[in-house]
Amino acid sequence: MSAPARIRVLVTVLGLDQHEAGALAVVRMLRDAGMEVIYTGRFNTPETIAEVALQEDVQVVGVSAHSWEFLYYAPDLFERLGAADPPIPIVVGGSVVTEGDTRAVTAQGLHVVRPGAPEAEIVATFQRLARGEAPRPEAAAY
Repeated sequence: MSAPARIRVLVTVLGLDQHEAGALAVVRMLRDAGMEVIYTGRFNTPETIAEVALQEDVQVVGVSAHSWEFLYYAPDLFERLGAADPPIPIVVGGSVVTEGDTRAVTAQGLHVVRPGAPEAEIVATFQRLARGEAPRPEAAAY
């Protein structure tokens, strides 16, 4: 019997946001949980993120948000990754994600982990999405 395939995720920082400490922390925690993680670094566009996600055959994309640019780019990123076969879910998390932002981006189809989430909850969110399971109705904390 073969071992189950590792979960493959992409973690990225979108737009001109230069704050990557949170993204790097998430990269480490997902790798420690046994996932294969591709990290694209800072200053990425929705087009670049979608291209890398498709080339790397990832199951989930995590976007670190420490500026409000993610609100501007979210629809384009969702459209690009939603057109993949199968669609690639997006998790947005970071220090600036407010309750209002959560409502706005979840209405657009993105998933959110809010400031303050424990590591186990962040990892579980990626695992559920990679398995194609519906996320919990409430946003996880980040």
